[in-house]
Amino acid sequence: MRIRTLVGVALLSTGLLACTEQAAAPAHAAVSADAKTLQAHLEFLASDALEGRDTGSRGHEIAAQYIVSEFKALGLQPAGDDGTYYQRIKFRRSSLKEGSANFIVDTGAEQVELEFGKEFLMGPSAYAEKSEVTAPVVFVGYGLVSEEFGLNDYANVDVDGKIVVMLSGRPADLPSEEGAHLNSSKTRFAAERGAVGVISLHTPAREEVRPFKVSAMYQRAPSVTWLSPDGEPNLAYKNIVGSAYLDYQAAEPLFANAAISLDEIFAQLEKEEQPKPFELAVAVTMSRASEHEEISSPNVAGILPGSDPDLKDEFVLYTAHSDHIGMTQDLSQDDHINNGAMDNASGVSVLLETARMFVEAEQAPKRSILFLSVTAEERGLLGADYFAHFPTVPLQQIVANVNLDMPVLLYDFADVIAFGSTHSTLGESVAEAAGQYGIELSEDPMPEQAIFTRSDHYPFVKKGVPAVFLMTGFTAKGEGENGGEIWGQFFAEHYHRPSDETSLPINYQAGVVFTNINYEIGKTIANDPERPRWLPDSFFADLD
Repeated sequence: MRIRTLVGVALLSTGLLACTEQAAAPAHAAVSADAKTLQAHLEFLASDALEGRDTGSRGHEIAAQYIVSEFKALGLQPAGDDGTYYQRIKFRRSSLKEGSANFIVDTGAEQVELEFGKEFLMGPSAYAEKSEVTAPVVFVGYGLVSEEFGLNDYANVDVDGKIVVMLSGRPADLPSEEGAHLNSSKTRFAAERGAVGVISLHTPAREEVRPFKVSAMYQRAPSVTWLSPDGEPNLAYKNIVGSAYLDYQAAEPLFANAAISLDEIFAQLEKEEQPKPFELAVAVTMSRASEHEEISSPNVAGILPGSDPDLKDEFVLYTAHSDHIGMTQDLSQDDHINNGAMDNASGVSVLLETARMFVEAEQAPKRSILFLSVTAEERGLLGADYFAHFPTVPLQQIVANVNLDMPVLLYDFADVIAFGSTHSTLGESVAEAAGQYGIELSEDPMPEQAIFTRSDHYPFVKKGVPAVFLMTGFTAKGEGENGGEIWGQFFAEHYHRPSDETSLPINYQAGVVFTNINYEIGKTIANDPERPRWLPDSFFADLD
């Protein structure tokens, strides 16, 4: 999972529920997950031999082969390309050439050249090996557009052929999930209006959360994007020739001729006012050189056909990402392998056990079940996004997505959190399934994190597919166990680190309960005569 630090939230949220006595499995349940099988899957997928399962690596290829072998053993039908279980994806990995990034402000009175790494950051281009743009600059507030929330930061300004300067972040009064979606669409809003460059302005408020120098530490990391079957990079905003992230302390030259000073804009932000767009009456030149490398990595897909003649052509989609972040470059550590036991060997293990349960159930589901192990989640949800753009079954026939990402199976949880459950009728399915195992459904304890927009279900949500994503809650059943503290400690000490490995005190019985709940959710969806539907007041019911 791609997630920010959540430790403080976890520690403060442990009182959400009173502990609940553990309930036995429902009397009618004909199948159940098996703890030893979950352990076997997880220990293989998180083994040192797979070297962290980085996208495009030999280790991830082995993980994919393992999943294929399990799908074959279960008798799932191939749902990849050309009659195989694989959907092979080509990716372009782009790197910025050392010393090539330039950012110059022309105020008319002088030319001010900023220092890369200290005053501005710039990533590589996924399109061109060399790129340069010079254009007038327009300030566009947060750079957001939403009729529903009454936002249009491009009102009364023409940005066609110009470079836009936008504040990082979003207004505080926007709901978190909706705001996160709009925030991720900023480049699209600019490109659709003809902009040729985007400058994101680091703010004093952002400095308090994540200092500019921390962002600069990661600026040399390559970027990855998928390539379409005809070799075109994803998100083809080719008119955006240049982009940069600018420290607010270096932004004064941009506002040298402005009617409103930068300090006045920051004062407006402190008052939670919305800055208006205006011309800056300066020009900016941005240039860079990029190097490109092509890599390949697969999604793995298998189908259990449905039994109902009218519903078998519809699909319940289970997803779990099989990649992780590979080897660490931190030479101060003895262990260099980011094994990713919780992230996301645990989720793939749950997916494989869920598939077995459906295969061995006394009655086959009415709808077909599509099991999809996706790659490149850690690179930006890329494998799921590729499948959403190039599905191997008709996208309109996917009725729902149940996503399995990083269940933290380190304690006997008494509740679950279901991201997305408040946006569609899937919330009813989750509550019913969890209740069968004596597990409560809790509200999102950290809405500011907008997790609903940050895992592999999100690309499908953007295509109109209702989705739900379960996480173990912060209440533990065991006496003396504090679920929130355990959860928070995992993120503080193990998340995206070599210590996320099988030596953790993994509670495989908790994994059984988590798997059973996710199985029941899918079974309910598969057998319901009606498809899940978005709630009428959900922002995600009708995305552009």
